[in-house]
Amino acid sequence: MSEFVLDLVYLVSAACFILALKWLSDPTTARRGVKAGEIGMVLAIIATLLNREIVEYQWILIALVLGSAAGIPLGLLVPMTAVPQRTALSHAFGALAAGLVGTAEFYIQEPDIGEVTMVALGLEVLLGYLTFTGSLVAFGKLQGIARDRPWIYKGQNVFNLSILAAGLVIVGLLVADPGRSTLFPILITVALVFGVMLVIRIGGADMPTVISLLNGYAGLSAAMMGFVLDNWLLIIAGALDGSSGFLLSIIMCRAMNRSFANVLFGGFGAKETVGRMEERPVRTTSPEETAFLLDSARLVVVVPGFGAAAAQAQHKIRELSDMLMKRGVEVKFAIHPVAGRMPGHMNVLLAEANVPTSCSTSMPSTPSSRRRTSCSLSARTTW
Repeated sequence: MSEFVLDLVYLVSAACFILALKWLSDPTTARRGVKAGEIGMVLAIIATLLNREIVEYQWILIALVLGSAAGIPLGLLVPMTAVPQRTALSHAFGALAAGLVGTAEFYIQEPDIGEVTMVALGLEVLLGYLTFTGSLVAFGKLQGIARDRPWIYKGQNVFNLSILAAGLVIVGLLVADPGRSTLFPILITVALVFGVMLVIRIGGADMPTVISLLNGYAGLSAAMMGFVLDNWLLIIAGALDGSSGFLLSIIMCRAMNRSFANVLFGGFGAKETVGRMEERPVRTTSPEETAFLLDSARLVVVVPGFGAAAAQAQHKIRELSDMLMKRGVEVKFAIHPVAGRMPGHMNVLLAEANVPTSCSTSMPSTPSSRRRTSCSLSARTTW
């Protein structure tokens, strides 16, 4: 494939990625957005495979087969309720790929690496490996393998920031002298450790912001990889991924009335010690009993949150709404921007349960914001 045709295909692919982000922002065009993203990725892969710089295809084909063997079951067999875990794994795999490419490029090019290239390569490796371990910890918390509660100890903020500073110092030393190859394994180790320490102190209720933040880190790592490989499509796709992840994280932090730095550094500014949590009695009830208690209400607004998502209670919520509407009660759903275990997760859960509502109230993202009511345009799904 000629250089002109390759650039043209990359341009079409980049346009597909941009359109995908635009269309995914609206439920009525979300399916179109998914298709656009898929087309853009297929075009990018085909164009890259036809690049004249490829010497042989043996290992590339093996990687394609292995990746497809792992990706197809993840896409088809993983239930909707486990989408947050699958998303965390996707971030981990993508970030690991960026980190491994950066590692290979360093040992191929050192010690004759330009300063600009070394800066991009160092940031690529740092962001890639910390996102890899951080995403694995997030997966463990979401799956129930790791403890869901935050792990906090005295001096944790200082320790975490010291690890990050050490990684940046190592990057600076490698930029000054790429021949110091003994520092590179230390940089990888520091990044891996920082990724774990960044996420272990974040509780389950903050997982939506963490997922979005890790998505931003993975995107920035891919953008840096584009600078290292001189591939402008990677730069565009990574920049789109990184910027959208960070913007979404900021929006969600505002919705929780928290600063972005608080989540960015894993609870920066939180108390250094955690006391005994207050124990409260738990009352168990059924949809029938709840509907009976609310029988005299004219309007009921259901506000599902993280607990509903973690308990997979969307079908019980559906039963409750059915009973209330049969009794002549108007039912609406107020969806907070951070409801669920990842961005948009609560909307997906309600859609899976086919919640039969015509309108939903969007909770304000800030205390001064006014509530908005939006109606669905298709089927009986509320967004």
